[in-house]
Amino acid sequence: MLTALTLDNLALIKHHEIVFDERFNVITGETGAGKSLILDALSLCVGGRADAGMVRFGESEASVFGEFDITDNDKVSQWFAEHERELEEDTLLIRRKISVNGRSKSWINGVPASLSELKSLGSILVNIHSQHAGLELLKPQFVIDWLDDVGGLHTLKSATKDAFGTYQRLKKEADDARAMSTQRADRMALLSSRLSDIEPLMAVDIGEIEQEYDELSNLENLMQSALQAVTHLDNDEMSVSGLLARSLKICDNLSDKSRVFAECSELLTQASEQIDDAVARLMDYAEQSLPDEERLDELNNLMGLAHRLAKKYHTTTDELTAQAGQWQAELDKLESLPDNETMDEQVAGAWDEYVSVADKLHNERTKIAPQIADELAHRLSALALPNASCVFEFSPKETHQYGGSGMFDIALMFSANVGMPMQPLHKVASGGELSRMALIMQVMSAGVNQETRPTLVFDEVDVGISGGTAQVVGELLRSLGDHQQLFAITHQAQVAAAAHRHILVHKEHGEQTMSHLSIITGDRQIDELARMSGGVNITEATRAHVKGLLDDINRASS
Repeated sequence: MLTALTLDNLALIKHHEIVFDERFNVITGETGAGKSLILDALSLCVGGRADAGMVRFGESEASVFGEFDITDNDKVSQWFAEHERELEEDTLLIRRKISVNGRSKSWINGVPASLSELKSLGSILVNIHSQHAGLELLKPQFVIDWLDDVGGLHTLKSATKDAFGTYQRLKKEADDARAMSTQRADRMALLSSRLSDIEPLMAVDIGEIEQEYDELSNLENLMQSALQAVTHLDNDEMSVSGLLARSLKICDNLSDKSRVFAECSELLTQASEQIDDAVARLMDYAEQSLPDEERLDELNNLMGLAHRLAKKYHTTTDELTAQAGQWQAELDKLESLPDNETMDEQVAGAWDEYVSVADKLHNERTKIAPQIADELAHRLSALALPNASCVFEFSPKETHQYGGSGMFDIALMFSANVGMPMQPLHKVASGGELSRMALIMQVMSAGVNQETRPTLVFDEVDVGISGGTAQVVGELLRSLGDHQQLFAITHQAQVAAAAHRHILVHKEHGEQTMSHLSIITGDRQIDELARMSGGVNITEATRAHVKGLLDDINRASS
């Protein structure tokens, strides 16, 4: 929902901030006042075409700043996730600048954005019904989605989409497996060979093997060093043990003379015991048997194998076993894949399931389509199209064209006049007819589900209508505003009176002409509606008529 717009140096507007209602907002003003400026600004916010002519005369750049409330808008949250952008609050800020050379820059929540990003996000936020080519309802998929929406076929449509997705996934897996069957066998053979190479090393720790080999290969020298250490510790009176014994005797003799000697005597006794333990362990080490040559050969062979394999597979000896684990996991995965025959059976089953569900969807569509087409035509008759007729035309697709939306193309056929053949909507409907068709379709789908809906903009909704028809349009727009935010530019007082918020655009002539935007209520609104109803000369009768119109709308809404 668009909560506010800030415009700077945009065409005839110097600076203006305006806050919008969450329901039906109407824009009125005299011809040439600049009523389309709000829609131009909104269009710029959602990726519309920028033009140097939009920059106010004498200024270097123009800017628009849009603030949107995106509370509980899952589609916007998904867009941010897909584009790897952070979304921390329920407010979305879009800014766009246009320079006098025609170039533009865009920001989404303060972060620079490309025009394509702005357009894709904008399509979620706003749906502008203005020019013939831009109407969503001219897109074939829109007609299909709308029919399913109004017909309450969401569950069956979702099942069809899921079934087709499952078929596509299994088909791709089967095709990939068949194309890679030879490569798969070769890969499995290679992995098995590698695992066979490394199998002797799987039950050992290369680091421990290297440490054991280093110790055993130097054992004779180590035994000699142990004997040397024993000699220094315990072989004569000048050894560590002898010197320690002499010091201990001195401290023992004087322990009753001073606490220091008593404490040192205790410490030296502990040291003597530790030296005795060290001597015993060194003697055990020095007197052990020389290493087994077979064990040395075994360790040497394991180390040699580890280094050769590490070089062969471009890794380190420490990482060999981890690499082997990865190879084993890959081999297990390849061995667990079903064979081609099994995969073909799965694909065939998924296809049959898709066709079955899609056929049910088609049958339900053909049941509801006539009733919905009749209702569409009936509603159009109240909007100055008394001879309108509509029908949904179903055309079977080629098998390779089947998709998540079903097995049939659906076109909305239309005729505005008696005796004229039905033709595709985009070929025969005028801009005003399309705009009214869009309004009716939006009204019919409003409230069907709770999905967050975009802001709607109607630019030509009252083309070619007046009087009672205009009042019906106003009532439709107001009822639609109870479900989603919308904007409309109108020349009809009956339409404007139905709005929840009335925005007046008017010009001021000074040194430079400027357009101003005002939210009007009370007497100002009555004056504007009276102008729209009766022209320049506003009479009390006209004002009374407008007051009655507003009273009727308020009573109907209460």
